Amino acid sequence: MATETQVHVGLEGIVAAATRLSSVDGQAGELIIAGFPLERLAPFATFEETIFLLWNDHLPSQNELAELRQSLASQRQLPALTLEVAQQLGREQADPMDALRAATATLTPLADEKATAQRIVAALPTIVAAYWRARNQAEFIEPRSDLSHAANYLWMLTGNEPRAEQVRALETYLNTVVDHGLNASTFTTRVIISTESDLVSAVTGAIGALKGPLHGGAPGPALDMVFEIGTADRAEEVLRAKLARGERLMGFGHRVYKVRDPRAEVLAGAADQLFANDGNRELYELVRHVEQTAIRLLEEHKPGRKLQTNVEFYTALLLHGIDFETDLFTPTFTISRAVGWIAHAFEQRAVGRIIRPQSVYTGERNRTWVDVAER
Repeated sequence: MATETQVHVGLEGIVAAATRLSSVDGQAGELIIAGFPLERLAPFATFEETIFLLWNDHLPSQNELAELRQSLASQRQLPALTLEVAQQLGREQADPMDALRAATATLTPLADEKATAQRIVAALPTIVAAYWRARNQAEFIEPRSDLSHAANYLWMLTGNEPRAEQVRALETYLNTVVDHGLNASTFTTRVIISTESDLVSAVTGAIGALKGPLHGGAPGPALDMVFEIGTADRAEEVLRAKLARGERLMGFGHRVYKVRDPRAEVLAGAADQLFANDGNRELYELVRHVEQTAIRLLEEHKPGRKLQTNVEFYTALLLHGIDFETDLFTPTFTISRAVGWIAHAFEQRAVGRIIRPQSVYTGERNRTWVDVAER
């Protein structure tokens, strides 16, 4: 007698890959990035160092780091078609992730996959900046080869010389979100690469997966909630009213983490540093108060659910402190996560086997054909 096949909806609990890139422990609140606990890497590394680490499994020497920086800087200029697509979609006020996906798809894969990887990573900030400037009826700002990856991105967005505090905050953010287990977009990358397709196709597909609100999330509403509260004395009243209406408190709860998201911990520290010298300290203090109040009320209203602060809560504060508008949040996340996607693509390429899960048929059988005139 045939046994019933178990279906793991959403592939829940299924292990589909072995990786050295990241380890997520939701119970302990631990995130390991290529051997480093997140808190020992993200606040200290430049983003170029993190790129090298993920792609090569060790930190770069001074010469290796200089070579990577020079190579990325030399590829920041976009092909004419890529620039045209990004700017046209900006003028049309297209969704930023739609624009990023469409422009990325116009990049041409190179014969050398490492060279293609560098081309993609170098191009993404320029694509986002070109789109953003066109969307805001501003002239395109040429990339600079004398700036770091993060600093050049800030330069192209605004035309202002980036301040050291802004660059450090952005680098910490990019390092924090560069990889996070076998999430939907990373799995998409591995599936596409497993067919022996190219990196541009894999990253384009991953951007499409990331656009979905169940994956990419929306850090903006977390900060909107703080602005709605306005002052510390209103926090409990506003949050209680939201919970009474059955609303979700944005920036709290995570599918994996049952304690405070380690990424929130790192970004909170980065925001503390940024707002100490380069921002609205009162806003930072308000955010901390809202966080503490929300955690207390969530435990009161939903005991045992362990709804703790997630990465979105402090992402919103930190990127706001760098003067990013909310529509830039997810594209900026993509600039970082593409490095992780590519690292997974390298791993999957080495596996050399197509990802091909099975499905269980649940439809009818033995239907009889009826001619259209008799239906």
